[in-house]
Amino acid sequence: MQLEHILRSYARYAPVYDHTFGWLLNFRGRSLAAHLTNRRPGRILEVGVGTGISLPFYRKEHQVHGIDISPHMLERARRRVHSKNLDHVVRLEIMDAREMAFPDDYFDAVVAAYVMSVVPEPQRVLREIERVCKAGGDVIIVNHFAADKKGTRRHFEALLSPLSHKLGWRPDMPIDEILAHTSLHEVRRQTLPPMGLFTLLHLKKASPDFADPARP
Repeated sequence: MQLEHILRSYARYAPVYDHTFGWLLNFRGRSLAAHLTNRRPGRILEVGVGTGISLPFYRKEHQVHGIDISPHMLERARRRVHSKNLDHVVRLEIMDAREMAFPDDYFDAVVAAYVMSVVPEPQRVLREIERVCKAGGDVIIVNHFAADKKGTRRHFEALLSPLSHKLGWRPDMPIDEILAHTSLHEVRRQTLPPMGLFTLLHLKKASPDFADPARP
């Protein structure tokens, strides 16, 4: 994915996003991602906040920060914050997720919903997410990942792959592109509707008192 293709795509999508893609992708994925941050108040970052459709799901005691590369999407997020009086949203700004202007270990949780197959250099974005998340903090990723078995879905993903720059996202991104390039520990993996096309990954940044559940 190239940045100019992404910006053009989201300039087109912004006026209709909430009633098309937003409605589809909001179906459980965004609310579940926010819910996983809601166990205790904290400082939350949403990477690729878009039109802010998920912002009402975060608990009011949070301090929510949102970043996005698209000014068209972010303007709609700001309108949503104003119209719904979302006082827990303290910062919305244009920012490239590959190089975030936040200190190390700054956020209690980081959410990246429907982002990783859209951004250029997803491994670099993941390193930044890990950097700004506190030790013991949560990272929640929701994304479409390529089917891990041959079949109709995988064939269709392969057919769409050459059109990634026009679609504005990668339909054939393997899940290992995330899991194989991070020291974050996988806590939970859940397939999501519609038809299991999306996956929620709950990851955690290691801390001295965190035991990796995947290890004996």
